[in-house]
Amino acid sequence: MKVSPRRRARELALQGVYSWQMTQNQVDQVELSLATSNDMKKVDTAYFQLLLRGVVRNASGLDATIKPYLGRLPEELDPIEKAILRLATFELTEQLDVPYKVIINEAIELAKSFGAEDSHKFVNGALDKAVKTLRPHERG
Repeated sequence: MKVSPRRRARELALQGVYSWQMTQNQVDQVELSLATSNDMKKVDTAYFQLLLRGVVRNASGLDATIKPYLGRLPEELDPIEKAILRLATFELTEQLDVPYKVIINEAIELAKSFGAEDSHKFVNGALDKAVKTLRPHERG
């Protein structure tokens, strides 16, 4: 299956956000490490950088935005789930040209690939609730 450059950007951004959460290294260091250890030819690098830097810069605000839809505290989340939700929340609030259904679907796919067994269900549930508030004009 051919993976789109945007999906690869999201996958690498997820790895970057996760790495940053675990190490607290500078975002430049995290980005450089990922860029040098991956084939960037098939990655939408501009989108990767936008996501990684945007999430790191706005992490606490993103946590506050998604918190009401979690059913638990952000600090109780699995680190991968937290990184996926931060990424998706960033896209929902900042990338208004990307349809919310695409963002949620991509987050579910990331959770299936990188998360625990049922984390995709949790991610889907939280984002589905959040979208009603964050993108009411799209929900119709």
